[in-house]
Amino acid sequence: MGDLLIKLYIAGETSRSRKAVGNLRRIVDEHLGGRAEAIIIDILEHPGVARAERLLAIPTLVKERPLPTRRVVGDLSDISAVLECLDIDSYGNQEEG
Repeated sequence: MGDLLIKLYIAGETSRSRKAVGNLRRIVDEHLGGRAEAIIIDILEHPGVARAERLLAIPTLVKERPLPTRRVVGDLSDISAVLECLDIDSYGNQEEG
């Protein structure tokens, strides 16, 4: 289990969902050095999750650990922007400051 916990919320097997999942895998493999636990949650299979997590758009990536929690909405295509929004550098460490 990694020191970083991120969850990707998708809605079914849409092209946008598939793209987000592929980009997440690329981020974890290439930029986080395997130090992340990534969980993919399909809200069509778990319908109560969207309301419980207060998701307004899908796909949504949520960094839960380490704090603070951060969210990114979209297909995660701009990897450098995703890493910046999540406050993570490309080595899997939380950025200072």
